[in-house]
Amino acid sequence: MTRNPGRERGVTLLIVLIMLVMLTLFAISAMNSGNINLKAVGNMQARSEALDASQAAIDNTISSTAFIDTPANAVPNPCNGVANTLCTDVNGDGIAEYTTTLTPQPACSQARAVKVTELTLNVHSDDLACVQAQQQGTFGISGATGTGDSLCGQTVWDITAQTLTAGTTAATSSVNVTTVQGVGVRVKALDLPTSCP
Repeated sequence: MTRNPGRERGVTLLIVLIMLVMLTLFAISAMNSGNINLKAVGNMQARSEALDASQAAIDNTISSTAFIDTPANAVPNPCNGVANTLCTDVNGDGIAEYTTTLTPQPACSQARAVKVTELTLNVHSDDLACVQAQQQGTFGISGATGTGDSLCGQTVWDITAQTLTAGTTAATSSVNVTTVQGVGVRVKALDLPTSCP
């Protein structure tokens, strides 16, 4: 059987070109998938860092009583002199990557006098300070217990921290994380009207 060279129409070349196009499409698809995964991991890392910055701001705030005394200026060392703002430098280069703001300012949501029956009264209890003056008339009387209010009050504070990329607003930030935490604070019962108006 003899072949006529003029009749070959380049079928092999066409098949090779199709295979080359398919391999190129596979390579482009793999590269796009890798880029998407890299962006997703970067976004998850940024969100995790912002969440940590937000929680650190809340922890820093509740570590002192400034949020009770002056809720509008609750952060001890505010960022750039702006009240209730903290800057977070994640990589240690001296430039803040995130700005966390206590917004709204810390607010007391609940206050009540603590009943004597709710206290834990033993030799090593901190609750003894809540009843020392009140209990003086009951020494030596069998079965006598105080049932009224103690000298202590319990307040509950809501603290909200919003973390954004430094130098941006909520509309332009690549990260926007808000964390809300409540904290209970024991105060003197006489200070309840001023501590939690």
